[in-house]
Amino acid sequence: MKSLKTLVIAAALSLGAVGAGHAQAPAEAPAATASATPAPATDAATQAAADAAAPAGDATYVPMKPAPGVGQPVDAGINFQAQESPIGEQAYWFSHVVLLPIITVISLFVLGLLLWVIVRYRAKANPVPSKTTHNTFIEIIWTAIPVLILAVIAVPSIRLLAAQYEPPKKDALTIKVTGYQWYWGYAYPDQGIGEYVSKMLTEEQAKASGEPYHLAVDNRMVVPVGQQVKLIITGADVIHSFAVPALWTKMDAVPGRANETTFTVNKPGVYYGQCSELCGVDHGYMPIAVEALPMDKWKAWVRSKGGNPDGAEAAAPAAAQPAPEGPIAAVRTTAPAETPDTAAGDAPAASPATTN
Repeated sequence: MKSLKTLVIAAALSLGAVGAGHAQAPAEAPAATASATPAPATDAATQAAADAAAPAGDATYVPMKPAPGVGQPVDAGINFQAQESPIGEQAYWFSHVVLLPIITVISLFVLGLLLWVIVRYRAKANPVPSKTTHNTFIEIIWTAIPVLILAVIAVPSIRLLAAQYEPPKKDALTIKVTGYQWYWGYAYPDQGIGEYVSKMLTEEQAKASGEPYHLAVDNRMVVPVGQQVKLIITGADVIHSFAVPALWTKMDAVPGRANETTFTVNKPGVYYGQCSELCGVDHGYMPIAVEALPMDKWKAWVRSKGGNPDGAEAAAPAAAQPAPEGPIAAVRTTAPAETPDTAAGDAPAASPATTN
């Protein structure tokens, strides 16, 4: 009898525990639902805040008007174009402060010698020609002085060459330039802007936009002022040459090869160039227009192109995928129970003891 009473009591306790579990389950479900409900509201609020924080003016980009005589040839000009990059300023200084004075002095000196020889050693003044064959002192002078002049010129010259080919900085803006017959293509890979083409405007279009004919284009290369720009230049068909004189930039665009050059623009403006390699019948009709903008306006231009001005690394992280539901969710989210054999197999073997 005692055994029968014990069994009956045990069965009653078991049924009571099962009933209590079923009674508590519905009460917990609403709580879980309530905790999950605010998530969409939070996502919507975050999205609204992000939209409100997005910079305005994406559609305010208007092509800049060029300044007369800046970044383009001038009538009857015999000098370099005004340089608007640090390398260009250094090259202009080297040309006009070092080379030009030295060339002028040497030219005048040689001209003076020629005039003196013409007058002093003319046939009427020297009925008996001199028999002098050489002069050791003069020969030393005309050998040593040119060597010293070349040594003086070499110092700033090598500095300029080193600066022109200095590797770009890490924060340089990368632009891929492709030469086609007969137009240019530009792409901004770090900002997510795919290649767009730049073609010459007709004479009527150029006049309407207030730009010089043969230099104005429909889509310019747009860069920020004060930031180094790295150009990766190639050709799609034949050899072209990307050249912008006011930025002291020139590099061949060779099919199958990626050439690299850099420049930094000092101030806002529009700077024109042209293909400088004979590339076919329309070689003279593939101009270059580089527009330099302040950083905030350049970012607005990037956004107007659908790109990210801060680069791909600063892009917002992808939205989290929703948690799977149903039987597949149980398979993906449930960790397999670790068995003693598996645990033992995953553990690394102990290293053998080191003997001295």
